[in-house]
Amino acid sequence: MSAHLLDDRATRLFIALAAFFCVNAVLAEFIGVKIFSLEGTLGIDPLQWNLFGQSGGLSFTAGTLLWPIVFVFTDVINEYFGRRGVRLISWIAVALIVYGFCFAFAAIALAPADWWVTAVRHQGVPDYQAAFAAIFGQGMWTIAGSVVAFLVGQLVDVAVFHRIRRATGERMVWLRATGSTAVSQLIDSFVVIWIAFVLGPQQWPTSLFLAVSSVNYGYKMLAAIALIPLLYLMRRAIRGYLGEARAAELRAQAAQD
Repeated sequence: MSAHLLDDRATRLFIALAAFFCVNAVLAEFIGVKIFSLEGTLGIDPLQWNLFGQSGGLSFTAGTLLWPIVFVFTDVINEYFGRRGVRLISWIAVALIVYGFCFAFAAIALAPADWWVTAVRHQGVPDYQAAFAAIFGQGMWTIAGSVVAFLVGQLVDVAVFHRIRRATGERMVWLRATGSTAVSQLIDSFVVIWIAFVLGPQQWPTSLFLAVSSVNYGYKMLAAIALIPLLYLMRRAIRGYLGEARAAELRAQAAQD
């Protein structure tokens, strides 16, 4: 009698990695509506960057808390399940993001109960419906920019990852992980802002587009470098879960994928 598919540890590993990847990607899109001050969060004096004739503080979307984790999971899936694995979960994540926003807009369109609109007025929210719509009803240009940038970034990431892997073999895991992230997030950081704020109704000037994109890219790269130890810890945990032989077999298959 053949073993059940879910009895295979590699299958269960892929499901777990894919699920965590997708939920992080979807959450990053939805919480990304909030812009936070990095200096205020860390309790330090405001810093000012000056680039391309523009200046400002270190303000980022809350989604940047999760995107570095998505990068790590992309690299781990790349390592053990290859191009097909990353492409599959990337398309699934995009479908889930679009699905989520469709239902968010559907929920906004529902007629609110009269009592609900003022239910949290005592907490300083005079119109719950307006607040709900403002949080979940992100602009279509922002949504389009995020989805396109995410998908293009993922496809570029997998290509660069495997090109570096062919050149280095099983050595320098950190290099293929950081190198692929460096290229993919360079594209992602600029594409999302270009679509959302240059092509979109705000029509940012080129100098502002370049400055904000560069600051966002710098933050993502610092976060990606800081998470390199997590990548090695996950590899070690996977080897312990699968066994050295099975883990090596998956890596070899992924390299040929």
